[in-house]
Amino acid sequence: MANHKSSLKRIRQTESRRLRNRYYAKTARNAVRRLRAMTDKAEAQAAFVGITKMLDKLAAKNTISKNKASNLKSKLALHINKLGA
Repeated sequence: MANHKSSLKRIRQTESRRLRNRYYAKTARNAVRRLRAMTDKAEAQAAFVGITKMLDKLAAKNTISKNKASNLKSKLALHINKLGA
């Protein structure tokens, strides 16, 4: 067990950040999953705006990497474009 006050605080901070990151990453994964399951193009485009914003925020906070966010956005955009064709 840690002996220093700062170490104990760091442990508390790390745990709360881990739980917060896990929650938001799981929420984003579910949102992406829901968008991939959509078959209506208009509905998918409306959802894409919010999901893009969510992914950008997670990338800015390093919950997910910026490359992963970019890859997900790219794949989702391709999925939406294929819905109309």
